[in-house]
Amino acid sequence: MISADMEGATGVTWTGDVLPGTEQWQRFRRLFTGDVNACVTGLLAGGATGVLVNEAHSSQRNLLLEDLHPGARLLTGRHKPLSMMQGVDTGVDGVVFLGYHTGAGAPGVLAHTYLENSITGVWLDGVPASEGRLNAALAAEHGVPVLLVTGDDLTCADALAYAPGAQVVAVKDCVSRYAAVCLPPAVTADRITAAATAAMSHAGHTTGAVTAHRVEVEFDATHLAEAAAVVPTVEQIGVRRVGFDAESMTAAMKAFKVVTYVASGAVEGIYG
Repeated sequence: MISADMEGATGVTWTGDVLPGTEQWQRFRRLFTGDVNACVTGLLAGGATGVLVNEAHSSQRNLLLEDLHPGARLLTGRHKPLSMMQGVDTGVDGVVFLGYHTGAGAPGVLAHTYLENSITGVWLDGVPASEGRLNAALAAEHGVPVLLVTGDDLTCADALAYAPGAQVVAVKDCVSRYAAVCLPPAVTADRITAAATAAMSHAGHTTGAVTAHRVEVEFDATHLAEAAAVVPTVEQIGVRRVGFDAESMTAAMKAFKVVTYVASGAVEGIYG
């Protein structure tokens, strides 16, 4: 399975590259699809018998189906129960985090966690958590190893902390939130394919373990924390911070998704 986000795709460095409907987005949809195809090629070369690609960015309708590798299937569209990780509970033998990025409050190209600029930090069991760390914990619960992570160099460093056995491919080196030294797609495609092929040696479904987890979320404004605290089981534990406990990582991610939906609905124009 490939969980495909866009901020960490080849060449992407700023908002217009990933905002649906813009001219730049149309351009980078092709590069994004190219990264996915390179990964599919490698996974199949390494022994995969099929690849499910789950769109994980924004509208989740960004990849070009007409250009998709014929060995892959595409799960596209929003409002999936497990969001970025839909399909991880179907017995897959490994997951790739493609086009990922660092988390809210951390340096990195287009760094954020779910909400682009309203969340300033997320903690999983007391540890600062990117989307990658959250999704890796969910994958582990379902017995699915993280095989490969692609994104900028800081995303790769983050990945080695939460998935030390995974292959990593840096398609760009972060200069700032909106700037990077980028490799051309011909180069990144070769590197992604090679890493995906090598990563398949670690594929294999195992028995997961269900454990309780604590998630805390910090916002950039007080009213967002107050709005999120309306959600049952969520408590406001600071002026801009909420927290909740969940009996499993699956439950934690579903609750986190609700928190982000409620908070995003409380944003009012340019004042947030």
